[in-house]
Amino acid sequence: MLRNVYQKSLRDQRRGLIGWSIGIVALVLMESALWPSISEMAGMREFLQNYPEPLRKLFNLDTFGTGTGFLNAELFSMLLPILFLVFAISRGARAIAGEEELGTLEVLLVTRVSPVRLALEQAAVLATAVFTLGAVLFGAIVVCSAIFGLDIAIGAALTGALSMVLLGIEFGWLALAVGAATGKRSVALAVTSVFAVGAYVLYVASKLVEAVRPWGPASPFHQAIEGGPLGAGLPAAYGWLVLAGAVALVAALPVFDRRDIAGV
Repeated sequence: MLRNVYQKSLRDQRRGLIGWSIGIVALVLMESALWPSISEMAGMREFLQNYPEPLRKLFNLDTFGTGTGFLNAELFSMLLPILFLVFAISRGARAIAGEEELGTLEVLLVTRVSPVRLALEQAAVLATAVFTLGAVLFGAIVVCSAIFGLDIAIGAALTGALSMVLLGIEFGWLALAVGAATGKRSVALAVTSVFAVGAYVLYVASKLVEAVRPWGPASPFHQAIEGGPLGAGLPAAYGWLVLAGAVALVAALPVFDRRDIAGV
């Protein structure tokens, strides 16, 4: 059983995944339930036109009058990215560094499970967990769209969920990599959280400050949510989300493989 870290770790996380899934469904349900009232409000388009143009672009308000634009603005501009990042970063930091601080990592490493294999399996566990939440998000959007008349296409719901999954995996793998390299869960949480906040600030600043605008595409948030991920198709920028997390993970593997593990 210990040799199959992937299955064991997924089994250990099942209750947490159920709780997070319920939370995501509840969030999508509450926001979607507002749509019938929002769509019938008179003068909504004129009201939104009074917003400064940078803010309209930041929150994709020009399409707010459609179900797709409504969820892009209400969920995908901030709430869902925060949820997926909190989930992924916390689990990435705990995957290696958390186990090491609890003294349970040595139980695995005294078996035939190598440090590199352990890190890769934990990365696969994290990706599977985030994809599970993405599948829940996709299903919630499709069902709520049908119930409340948002008219969101299946493909649009799929690309929206995929953007959150890839954003979560990038930062989750970064947290796992920092934790594996340092053995400190607090360091992994701090470094990745600072990077996430900095990336979001860069994204927002690129919408508000002309001098920063050329740097906007470097932000993972720009890559994931620019223009509203619902209905965005499959932008090439999604590839950078996967690549950045994978590079961080691969860079940490030799460090984790060589360093002394606490308690071993």
